[in-house]
Amino acid sequence: MHPTTPFPTRTTALLAGALLALLAGCGSPAETTQARGTDAAVPPVKPEKTVSRGLPGMPPVLDPDDVYAADRPNLLSPTVRGFPSRVYVPNTNSNTVSVIDPTTYRVIETIPVGAQPQHVVPSWDLKTLWVNNNRGHTLTPIDPATGVAGKPVEVHDPYNLYFTPNGKYAVVMASLDRELVFRDPHTMDRIKRVPVSCYGVNHADFSADGRYFIVSCEFSGELLKVDTEKMEVIGQQKLPFGGAMPQDVKISPDGRTFYIADMMAHGMWVLDGEKFTTPRLLPTGKGCHGLYIGRDSREMYITNRGEGSVSVFDFKQNELTRKWRLPDGGSPDMGGVSADGNVLWLSGRYDSEVYAIDTRSGEQLARIAVGSGPHGLAVYPQPGRYSLGHTGIFR
Repeated sequence: MHPTTPFPTRTTALLAGALLALLAGCGSPAETTQARGTDAAVPPVKPEKTVSRGLPGMPPVLDPDDVYAADRPNLLSPTVRGFPSRVYVPNTNSNTVSVIDPTTYRVIETIPVGAQPQHVVPSWDLKTLWVNNNRGHTLTPIDPATGVAGKPVEVHDPYNLYFTPNGKYAVVMASLDRELVFRDPHTMDRIKRVPVSCYGVNHADFSADGRYFIVSCEFSGELLKVDTEKMEVIGQQKLPFGGAMPQDVKISPDGRTFYIADMMAHGMWVLDGEKFTTPRLLPTGKGCHGLYIGRDSREMYITNRGEGSVSVFDFKQNELTRKWRLPDGGSPDMGGVSADGNVLWLSGRYDSEVYAIDTRSGEQLARIAVGSGPHGLAVYPQPGRYSLGHTGIFR
């Protein structure tokens, strides 16, 4: 918010071999959750599966039924294989980034950045981490090979940052400016400003074919649908909940459904992105905020910031199957999954700490003190051919 294991896949060994070849060529005790007064599952959204031509220039989809097929455990691109494993934590109130060594659970460096850093975002080509200094109106580049910060780039109101699936544009979520700003992904020079009538654009995710993306508008409780190639808003709707405050957005592995966390509706919205009809709400817990896909594309981890818990959603069963509660409470917010898939890293937004959680058992492995107001931390490197932005959406 602003101020503030492995499962059997259908893919054959031949497909796995093809995946590795494509990557090698890439340069550039749980608690069952029940919804309040209802079953934990929402009737599934089942739009017809269609095969459409992808966004021009977008790397070909590896598996039409799993957009995360390139994100398997430790399947790192050659671009990032030499990078040290680190967790980068932007401390919004301290104007710093804490760097954690995940093997020791210790902060090994604190990097000064601009005013109110919100998210640490991997670039499309995986070579740079961009710190979004929201009120400092800059992006600070960090070299993930060395951990050295470069000269800040002037960008107005960079609350969050995404990249189009073809790598052609960076998209700045200028929340208070009420704009989506398309920029050069390397220089960050402005290409097109897209004013929006909603308030608080903050998170997004792209369709499987990359041709559109869904954006959440935090302060007006709305969703946008944006044409990627035309750089135009093509749909807008108000969420059917008074005081809705949508946050993180993620697409399902099969590309048919979008999920949107809502910290005031205390659950996630289930949306047919193609039809862009009224979504349905699946209650998860108080302050539902961040959404993270497991390395096997089987489960999604959902942070409930207002109650110190993480809900686990099973895609195949289409229901919440577990809930993990932090033993001493907390405010789990944004984060990411380790390269091997065994650890979920989350910032403790209001507790100046970071949590490491075992994804197999839900056990808390560590609580690490960081700066004030930790927010959109990035676990890096992670598997995948390219980044769509935020704290790490890889495909």
